[in-house]
Amino acid sequence: MTSGIQEDTSQTMASQRVDLSPSDTPFAGPNLNGDIEYPPMGFGEYKPRMLLMGLKRSGKSSISNVVFRKMAPNETLFLEATTTIKKESMQSFMDFQIWDLPGQINYLDGSFDSDTIFGGVGSIIWVIDAQDRYTEAVGRLVDSLAILTASYPEIKYSVFVHKVDSLSEDQREDGVREIIERISDDLYDAGLENPPVSYYPTSIYDHTIFEALSKVIQGLIPQLPTYEALLNTIAASCRFQKVYIFDVMSKVYIASDTSPPDLPSYELCSDFISAIMDLTDMYGWDRDPDEETPRLTDIQSQTAESMVCFKNDHVVYLRELNAFLALIGVSQEPKFEQERALVDYNVQAFQDTIIKVLARR
Repeated sequence: MTSGIQEDTSQTMASQRVDLSPSDTPFAGPNLNGDIEYPPMGFGEYKPRMLLMGLKRSGKSSISNVVFRKMAPNETLFLEATTTIKKESMQSFMDFQIWDLPGQINYLDGSFDSDTIFGGVGSIIWVIDAQDRYTEAVGRLVDSLAILTASYPEIKYSVFVHKVDSLSEDQREDGVREIIERISDDLYDAGLENPPVSYYPTSIYDHTIFEALSKVIQGLIPQLPTYEALLNTIAASCRFQKVYIFDVMSKVYIASDTSPPDLPSYELCSDFISAIMDLTDMYGWDRDPDEETPRLTDIQSQTAESMVCFKNDHVVYLRELNAFLALIGVSQEPKFEQERALVDYNVQAFQDTIIKVLARR
């Protein structure tokens, strides 16, 4: 894939302007100012569904409430056990559902309509309590995968080794490795070689649960390579160390550039979003449409943006893309603040392209 950016390490960032033309992105059209004919890349009626499965009290409902209902982690201690399927709908950059299945009920025993529950599912998240005995949980997982992979081969699977926050670092590493080895061995013994299973150590008390869910949701986005290509371009042009597209309500990122994962950068961006949302809750207000003035209309039509410079030379840059998404980048470029105008120019070109992609039906 060629690039419209002229890379020259001897030049300053001011000499680099991003050109998101067809040579930079995998879709067609003359340029950003012309009539671009995109292939059908918008989500349209694509509404993926995720299932949270696992034994009773493994933490499934806590995950759903903390991430998608913004419940404080300590309040999840008072949640009652789930006795029926709980369905959550998330209307954001794409509409998808999260079903929380009670752990005490086996929905694969033949007395339930499997197609109603598992048909059309994009991903299953199996939650295992790292603080509890996992033999039964692993056995149920292996039995379920043996049935589901045969009937629904398109489903992707993720195992959340949950509640690792109370374990020491050594206990966490040893426990997670032991669980993964046990699952892999049991799956192999069941005749399942190389099943599509990913593993994540998680906790609702830190950013690991958001990082893990970000990876799961990215697996449901058909256009992920396109977004990564665009983010690679903007990262190179603006000298971002790491750049993300975040869903601002859930703090899940739907895409990032393809540089190696950087958990500290993600945590910094996530906390920055939390601060912005807290300020919005405190100082935002619902305006009466009858009281609209040209000045207020102009303010509302402007795209929100923010930039913070830290003492450790880190700069966090945020630009609202639409009502649900924001681009956030972390940079250690010494001249980043001085070159803000060029960054704004490049990010505006990126925003214009993303909006047209998302609007495509």
